[in-house]
Amino acid sequence: MLTPTSKTIVLADGREITLTTGKLAEQADGAVELRLGNTMLLATVCSAKEADEGVDFMPLTVEYKEKFSAFGRFPGGFTRREGRASDYEVLTARLVDRVLRPLFPSNYHANTIVHIIMFSCDGVDAPDALAGLAASAAIAVSDVPFEEPIAEVRVARVDGQFVIDPTFEQIKQADMELMVGATYDNIMMVEGEMDEVSEDELIAALKAAHEAIKPMCLAQKELAAQLGVTKREYCHETDDEEIHERVRKEVYPKCYAVAQAGKADKQWRNEQFQKAFDEFMETIPEEEREEKTPMITRYYNEVQRDAVRRCILDEHIRLDGRKTDEIRPISCEPDYLPYPHGSALFQRGETQALATVTLGTKDDEKLIDDVLRHENERFLLHYNFPAFSTGEARAPRGVSRREIGHGNLAHRALKRMIPEDNPYCIRIVSDILSSNGSSSMATVCAGCMALLDAGVKLKKPVAGIAMGLITDEGNVKHAVLSDILGDEDHLGDMDFKVTGTVDGITATQMDIKCDGLPYEILEQALRQARDGRLHILKLINEAIPHAREDYKPHVPRIVTMTIDKDFIGAVIGKGGEVIQGIQEETGATISIDEVDGKGIVEIAAANKDSIDAAVARIEAIVAVPEEGQIYTGKVVSILDFGAFVEFMPGRDGLLHISEISWDRLENMEASGLHEGDEVTVKLIEVDKKTGKFRLSMRALQEKPEGYEERRQQERRNRNNGNGGGNGNGNGNRGNGGGGNRGGGFGGNRNRDNRGGGNNRNRNRRDDRRDDD
Repeated sequence: MLTPTSKTIVLADGREITLTTGKLAEQADGAVELRLGNTMLLATVCSAKEADEGVDFMPLTVEYKEKFSAFGRFPGGFTRREGRASDYEVLTARLVDRVLRPLFPSNYHANTIVHIIMFSCDGVDAPDALAGLAASAAIAVSDVPFEEPIAEVRVARVDGQFVIDPTFEQIKQADMELMVGATYDNIMMVEGEMDEVSEDELIAALKAAHEAIKPMCLAQKELAAQLGVTKREYCHETDDEEIHERVRKEVYPKCYAVAQAGKADKQWRNEQFQKAFDEFMETIPEEEREEKTPMITRYYNEVQRDAVRRCILDEHIRLDGRKTDEIRPISCEPDYLPYPHGSALFQRGETQALATVTLGTKDDEKLIDDVLRHENERFLLHYNFPAFSTGEARAPRGVSRREIGHGNLAHRALKRMIPEDNPYCIRIVSDILSSNGSSSMATVCAGCMALLDAGVKLKKPVAGIAMGLITDEGNVKHAVLSDILGDEDHLGDMDFKVTGTVDGITATQMDIKCDGLPYEILEQALRQARDGRLHILKLINEAIPHAREDYKPHVPRIVTMTIDKDFIGAVIGKGGEVIQGIQEETGATISIDEVDGKGIVEIAAANKDSIDAAVARIEAIVAVPEEGQIYTGKVVSILDFGAFVEFMPGRDGLLHISEISWDRLENMEASGLHEGDEVTVKLIEVDKKTGKFRLSMRALQEKPEGYEERRQQERRNRNNGNGGGNGNGNGNRGNGGGGNRGGGFGGNRNRDNRGGGNNRNRNRRDDRRDDD
């Protein structure tokens, strides 16, 4: 058993990151436990001792996994266990991969697996920002060859200040959020989103992140030195210097001539490059070809790369003949498809993206059930890259990590321009039909036009462009390339994607493959990217100047209502019977959420009549009863003294027997009312203490002629027919006489319930009827 060894890194705000090795996963080539507060990651690396035959690249696999137990949760699904990687885990793994991959030796081809597992998290600190540091530290303490350690940090701008590795709450408040990966000397990777920031603000964020990364890199070097780490020796390539020189001498001029021709036809270039390779292979004895093909292929790729790069640097001629800041011809066609809610075809050179927009209701939202994120997503963007887009005969095998990553970048580019009051759930699908560079940026442009075609009132249109870079050793010469081709990406030193509006950057992604990239070159690339972005936005604006005034006829209409949260239960009803009944009767789809103490009701339907009917039903449920208003309701029960009427959904009021008719009713049978009858009533009183409602049908009827005179006569007749008892010495109340009290009080104050007492009660009821 090894003795654990630790190293601590102190962040600017006082939080501490601790790296510990020698305690967990002892059989891995390298393993490091990273802790920040209650967040703990374990990173391991295992690398084969020998490379597989014929492998001439770095077969690196990075896996990032979050355990639900880390946050005290059960996984969803039938099996209740972690399954395939979520999009979030894939994106995190890609960020780590993009920084690590360029730093393995170019001649190291052993199969290498990096695992990063989150075992603990309290939901305060974001673990994805720590994954790169943990992975690099695991490699640093191993014997796996690696040029130098890296680290990743998230930098966010909160209230105008840059915060390194912010908490989840701070990220929500940020107007700029970037993941930056770097060595001590050079930035290697950038990805993030922002609220239309300037190029200078982006550069400032990168500098702040790099300063925070430097001590993390030093800590790994110190930890490796403390352990006395020695990197393994390896030999994964067979070399023949004679053939190497022949390839350079015979093939370089041919490749340079292809690059110098400056033809836009990708197919022609590929054929000519392949012809140069095939012609050289013909000079190799047939019995040696199979054995030497991998080696010659490696030499050829090196020569082709050098020829293309020197042509650009020395003669300023790009592969397709463009100037360094020139953008390929662009075609914009909104409303390309007849029936989707919105669509657009965007083509730039040989890159072609067809985007569609579907507008849906709350029921169409995506449920995100990750370990640390459990919420609904209303804006979705899916990117598809079929093999035919590059002319390959390859069967589809599900969504690739590349497709998830490119789709996420386009999603981040557009999402901040979706208006806050947008009522729809939105799904963009971008299908790449042809690709020769920057298909993710074509997705942003096509997606923007498709949203406008669908009638989504974007805050501002968004466009994207990919920038490239060619440098020589020591940056003696460099060329920043606008709107790069696929080959320029593959053979170049930088892939820098920038999206934004006319007023600023909304998202960016950068991968750098060279050492020592000065900030001055980054600034030039950003300025050049802005010019290109504005050019593309101008073309988009010409094709579709503004969002469609109204949605297409077959788009579901959505109305949003806000109700008091106390009425949510009334709208839903017991077991959902009320809301289900409204949906069945009107044909509308209704959803309700409680947000900030209010009920948010979303009503969607294909036509206005269905929406109006559903709105009317809900308004009736949530309306506040007002005295003096007239309602049509249903008799729900009949008692001896009257009936209860449901005059509004979920609200019953008492219709007393005396309020049914101007005629005197001896009992409820004489009223002619039955349960289920529909009646029109007036709300005449709302009890201030109990909230009970008193209804009247009589108040809606015309008072009969001579009614007052008849009632007065009836009272006189009743009074004349009663005796006028006198009080006695015992204080008894008189019996009769209309209920007049006797004169004296004695010791027994007995009240006789006959005669006058009953008359008094009856007179009170009659008086109330007369007053009404």
